[in-house]
Amino acid sequence: MILRDLKIVFIGGGNMASAIIGGLIKQGAQAKHISVADPSIDCQTRLRENFGIETHPNIDSMTNALSQAHVAVLAVKPQQFKEVARAYAALQLVSQPLLFSVAAGIKTTDISRWTNNAKVIRAMPNTPALINQGMTGLFASASSNNEERAIAEIICQAMGSHVWVEHEELMDSITAVSGSGPAYFFAFIEAIEKAGVSQGLDAASARKLSIQTALGAAMLAQQSTDSPSVLREKVTSKGGTTYAALQVFEKMDLQGIVSEALEAARARGAEMGEELGRD
Repeated sequence: MILRDLKIVFIGGGNMASAIIGGLIKQGAQAKHISVADPSIDCQTRLRENFGIETHPNIDSMTNALSQAHVAVLAVKPQQFKEVARAYAALQLVSQPLLFSVAAGIKTTDISRWTNNAKVIRAMPNTPALINQGMTGLFASASSNNEERAIAEIICQAMGSHVWVEHEELMDSITAVSGSGPAYFFAFIEAIEKAGVSQGLDAASARKLSIQTALGAAMLAQQSTDSPSVLREKVTSKGGTTYAALQVFEKMDLQGIVSEALEAARARGAEMGEELGRD
């Protein structure tokens, strides 16, 4: 399957769907092969104007599109998922597309049960997908074949990078590390910016310094063959300024704080899966 031939239906047309659609079209997907169902008239108008794709107000009007699609991207909020999935099942499609779900916490077994479709791939993207710099975790149900996994990878390439996990419970860890991860880095950038202002820097300079430092450090970590710990050591001279700052982090148990925070996120993800998966 090549991208220009891929027929895709999006159920839900919000920010994540827009990011994926934009990335797919940039990489060669054809707008005539993409359609979206979303109840918001404003959302439909924006998608048509931005991408030239077909839009519909609901799933009920998309029987033909779904029957011909290779993949249906389920891009609705977790709290709305069950209702949407059952509306999909009510269509009783003879030919079923691959279901690619980006809803946090919803398990593949629940998706399959509600939709009567066993071909499910679960994805956990993050918000940098909006600028094609996202990271997505993927898990495939046992009924998904290699071609369908390849289709999932094509979609993820429109958002950035991806990793597969072999056990679905690890999707909760993906959520903790990567799905929620951008917020942690935004919080750290915000804290550095505020500290810079408190030390006398003007707000604009403090923001530019903190953001570019974070970006440069991330790019260096990505491109270097050294581990983050080695890179840290290379900029840390004992008794110097970096050493003084890192000593405070160590005293405050930064690693312990991060571990506890990510465990809270992972546990909440698992909890959501149980709560939202009930009939």
